[in-house]
Amino acid sequence: MKLTVAATLLCSAAFVSPAAAQDVETGDAAPPQSTEVASPTEAPAGRQVYTPADFTRYAPKTAADMIQQIPGFNIRESEQLRGLGQATGNVLFNGKRSSTKSESLFNLLTRIPATNVERIEIVDGATLDIPGLSGQVANIVYQSNALSGQFAWTGQVRAHYADPLFTRGSVSVSGRSGALEYEAGIDNSDAGRSAAGGPTRILDRGNVLTELRSDTWTSNYDAPKISGKVTWNGAGGSVAHANAHYQRTYSRYDERGLRQLPGLPDRVRTLIERNDTWNYELGGDYEFGLGPGKLKLIGLRSYSHEPYLQQTLTEFDDGTAAVGDRFTQTGNLAETVARGEYSWKMFGGDWQLSGEAAFNTLDNVSGLFVLAPSGEFTEIPFPEGTGGVKEDRYEALLSFGRKLTDTLSFQLIGGAETSTIAQTGANGLTRSFFRPKGTLSLAWKPSEDFDASLKIRRRVLQLNFYNFLARAFLNDGNANEGNIDLRPQQDWSYEAEFNKKLGPWGSQQFRMIYRDVEDYVDIIPVAGGGEAVGNIAKSWAAAFISTSTIKFDPMGLKGLKLDVTGVIQESGLRDPFTGENRQWSNFATRQLNVALRYDMPQTDWAFGADANYTHFEPRYRSNSVDRTWEGPVFAGVFVENKDVAGLTVRAAVDNILNARSRRYREVYTGLRGVTPISFIEDRDRLIGPIFSVSVRGNF
Repeated sequence: MKLTVAATLLCSAAFVSPAAAQDVETGDAAPPQSTEVASPTEAPAGRQVYTPADFTRYAPKTAADMIQQIPGFNIRESEQLRGLGQATGNVLFNGKRSSTKSESLFNLLTRIPATNVERIEIVDGATLDIPGLSGQVANIVYQSNALSGQFAWTGQVRAHYADPLFTRGSVSVSGRSGALEYEAGIDNSDAGRSAAGGPTRILDRGNVLTELRSDTWTSNYDAPKISGKVTWNGAGGSVAHANAHYQRTYSRYDERGLRQLPGLPDRVRTLIERNDTWNYELGGDYEFGLGPGKLKLIGLRSYSHEPYLQQTLTEFDDGTAAVGDRFTQTGNLAETVARGEYSWKMFGGDWQLSGEAAFNTLDNVSGLFVLAPSGEFTEIPFPEGTGGVKEDRYEALLSFGRKLTDTLSFQLIGGAETSTIAQTGANGLTRSFFRPKGTLSLAWKPSEDFDASLKIRRRVLQLNFYNFLARAFLNDGNANEGNIDLRPQQDWSYEAEFNKKLGPWGSQQFRMIYRDVEDYVDIIPVAGGGEAVGNIAKSWAAAFISTSTIKFDPMGLKGLKLDVTGVIQESGLRDPFTGENRQWSNFATRQLNVALRYDMPQTDWAFGADANYTHFEPRYRSNSVDRTWEGPVFAGVFVENKDVAGLTVRAAVDNILNARSRRYREVYTGLRGVTPISFIEDRDRLIGPIFSVSVRGNF
């Protein structure tokens, strides 16, 4: 099971479908297997060890298929902090963190054949010699042998509006030649075709209908990526990794709507967005023995070319001249990181001294246009949208971790970063900052079936450099001004995790998070009456997450499993426009994910259902309160056969409860909450059922 929680304190949401079965070594069909699942082995060092035999029920194709079935374990992607930093994800590969920044842990796991996995170790991160980890961490121990590969493909059609999807899939190979291990793959698993259509009512402040809109939209997205990785295992325990990828994205959004106002001619309005980009990343690391310890050198270079176009055009039935607007921007983002880590043992514990230099740049050119009577778009001045941002950052940290008792371990990290941010273009400014950083982690494991951890840390988050510059949002008639004073968000983060194994019944995990935030990034007022992305001095957020895995084997219902994850979140800040206390903008305060899977004993068949619900807070601007969501509940069912000519084939129907695309926006004549409401936008669009077929296999 993989969980991501959209707009939460943790990472971002969806259950990934469980895996399926065949004999991946020979390619022959595997005989029906018993649904009895072995209990994990308890290793002497307090590590729970899962072997391939523990996943027989699911007959996995990849390491991702295996890790999703570990009771109570959720993949948490690495936090997008500054540079590479210390480890924040909860998956290791042969005891090492990944040196890539753009690849998700889940995608990396899909490239490891299940036949190459020797075991998966679950251990508390604070007990490891990798600074930054805490809570449950999965270490995938695997070895590439003969050349092998895996592939996955999903086809999807929707009952309404959307184009069919045939391009979602991936293929990868891995192998070994002497001291070299290699992986290569092509991945377009994020491809999507989505759409919705239906009425939008425009109401006045008395809820009287003033305009009726009938809109449909389609969104087509592909992001094919070619990637490769080479690992060299040298003498004396030295190891080197080199990885690279090149990716293109094709993002096309089209919306067309008929707008009808009493006593006025009908209008047809079209909105298009185009965001076709390309990017690459080159990275690697080399670890070798030096003196009493080991030195690891890490380097990374990434670059992204990001052109963007948004355009509106309104045409009138009575022949009135059309009106329209266009916004364009072309940004070039680059990041270069050099990092060194020296690790050694002393005073009964693990030490590490790390240093990092990171250089980030953005060069952006924006344009704003209006449709002239001639039918051509004419550019108008928009100087604040063009400019550059550059940040040079240096960091040094010292960490120490050791066991205090047989059941209690700790890890302490301390250091600081210094950075200089320079902006060119309109009202350019250069500023320098010095920020202390650090982490204290405690891990307690009093018994084989219970563990707890506590983590306190000082974080500094990465900035979105585009937020320094002005931007127009044509669809809603909004605009952000530039803000040269923008600062990165910082916070004190307090995280606790409790894990209880329930024997053959499954497991239970609780996580609690509290963040005391400085310089929270949100929309703020600026001089002259406009608004921009800026900082709110103080805010806070808290989360409680419960993750349960319940197995029904002890009740005689062999092969039946229920996964439930619930999230409750609260936040608070003082609104920079009105002074009222409110939650964070677009914050997910409630989420529930439920997944039921039944692997029919002594057969290759599996069935299941899942449902999820999320409640989002509104987005806030100076003159509007805007809540957008899909739901109320998304639900789906699937049937899967683990051996169709040696392949795993799944058929699924999603959105069986008719979740819809909704929006409710209140727009004021001036400052919201102070001036009267100008109009209300109430949107209710049909999504409809989604039908998909997926095929996965090995070769």
